[in-house]
Amino acid sequence: MAIKAVLKYAGAAGMLALLAACASTAGPDVNAASNDTTAATQPAGPTPGSEADFEQNAGHRVFFAYDQYTLTPQAQATLARQAAWLKQYPDTKILIAGNCDERGTREYNLALGARRAEAARAYLVNMGVDASRITTVSYGKERPLDPRSTEEAWAVNRNATTTLRTTGS
Repeated sequence: MAIKAVLKYAGAAGMLALLAACASTAGPDVNAASNDTTAATQPAGPTPGSEADFEQNAGHRVFFAYDQYTLTPQAQATLARQAAWLKQYPDTKILIAGNCDERGTREYNLALGARRAEAARAYLVNMGVDASRITTVSYGKERPLDPRSTEEAWAVNRNATTTLRTTGS
């Protein structure tokens, strides 16, 4: 009786070994094929003309020095990319929001934020973007990106941020 049990287990083990050997033979990798199909159907980057596309390819924020609204060379480069992007999507309208750090009065910062937004708007218009496509607003110090009271936070909060309002998609 013990020999029959040993032969039974040996036969079962042999069958498992045989099945395992068959499973490991070379052939199409079903998982790789399905991954390739998934990768082919998913876009490599943001949808062209989207807010994410704008932010990634043009940049959506320019920064200012303390108590200033003049455009730095870096800000001008970002705005030039924005203008080029906007020319590709002529039905897109934008909002430029001027922002400040927490120092200064609310009224002063609202006025400074307005000047920052207007400086960005004027640059885009000079680059050929139709002025009717651009709206500006000032949030002053009311919408900080970084709530800390440090030089680094203040530098980040002194900005003009461009967001898409409408697209022609």
